[in-house]
Amino acid sequence: MPAPANPHPAPPSPAKPRRPADPPGTAARRAAMRLLDAVLRRGDPLEAALPAATRDLREANDRGLAHAIAAEVLRRLPDLDALIDTATRQPLPEDAKARTALRIALVQTLALGTPPHAAISTVLPLVDGGPRKLVHGVFGTLTRNAVTLPDVPTLPKSVADRWRAAWGDEMVTAAAAAIATQPPLDLTLADPAGLAPEGVALTPHHRRLVDAAPVTQLPGYAEGNWWVQDLAASLPARLLGRGPGTALDLCAAPGGKTMQLAAAGWDVTALELSPTRAARLHENLARTRSPAKVVIADALDWEPTDPIDALLIDAPCSATGIFRRHPDVLYRAHAGIIAEMAALQARLLDRAAGWVRPGGRLVYATCSLEPAEGEEQLTRFLADHPEYRLEPPIADELPAGITPHPDGHLRILPGTLAAQGGCDGFFIARLVRASA
Repeated sequence: MPAPANPHPAPPSPAKPRRPADPPGTAARRAAMRLLDAVLRRGDPLEAALPAATRDLREANDRGLAHAIAAEVLRRLPDLDALIDTATRQPLPEDAKARTALRIALVQTLALGTPPHAAISTVLPLVDGGPRKLVHGVFGTLTRNAVTLPDVPTLPKSVADRWRAAWGDEMVTAAAAAIATQPPLDLTLADPAGLAPEGVALTPHHRRLVDAAPVTQLPGYAEGNWWVQDLAASLPARLLGRGPGTALDLCAAPGGKTMQLAAAGWDVTALELSPTRAARLHENLARTRSPAKVVIADALDWEPTDPIDALLIDAPCSATGIFRRHPDVLYRAHAGIIAEMAALQARLLDRAAGWVRPGGRLVYATCSLEPAEGEEQLTRFLADHPEYRLEPPIADELPAGITPHPDGHLRILPGTLAAQGGCDGFFIARLVRASA
């Protein structure tokens, strides 16, 4: 017989409340959090982390917003953390999700002009299942207190201490001021007479633009008449002079210096280790119609078949000199990375020194503010290679306001041309091999 029906059936289980939809814009903030995690926890470059971190964002504007938020957090990180620590009983761990969410919310309100209600509503979903009340409470306390960020950001202590020991207080002050604003857009012209945007010309082959339109929309882009390149980054190739002759550009991608050498009449070979970066190099050469031979190889294994007239080694480095455009380097370039890069530079210089013909030139450059990747490297190289001598730049080879060091090399520090928009940090040395 069938079992009798239960006269008192259990009431149905209540339906679980649906999780409310995230406010518009939350996905971009979630991508910004992934970017900050990649930089601060894993030590990845911000640009390299961008594709994976923004993979869920369909709109270019959202990807741009995620990048802008993360970059501004990195510019302002010590000051943001100082504010957060004033509003908590105990300091939050450096890698706590709550701290990152607060950094994102505060930087939007205090630096990017986002209304407080929009800033907090789009970060609270990032800490679902976590300390939402804490994040909301700390943010509310700080906004009610009308906190502000300093006009000049505070550099990370380890960076400030290192640069102060190398260059003094004035440089540290200038570096902090340099990171406060977006740098201008610098263009290198293949031909000063060609079509190019209006702007300040700090050298005949240069244009400096402020608040420019998107690069691809500027006059002369489609014609390949110019390429984006910081003024300081354009100087190493300029110090090799003009062709004819054979020139070798080591570590060549993305190609700015290769294109400069081609425009100056050299028969250029561009060497690049990374196939991905070499593809970008090919694209830039094609757009600017720059004749150059691209070789994908490791400079520590490859060598030219014949001596060359001009060698440019813009060596891999810590890249601390480009901190204005890439503030992530302030957190990634620690002492171990600097030592590793300096050792690689020494190997490249020693291997390539014999490739230059007697009487030829070698330019060694790094976009670094570390003496180990500049002055110390040059001293070691000259001691080990007495066949080379330093050839100082002369006045008409440099923009007004940039002068060589009395020893003959070129050191560009924060504060250089500050009134005109500044420059990236660089070290450049031009060397001549003795004639046989």
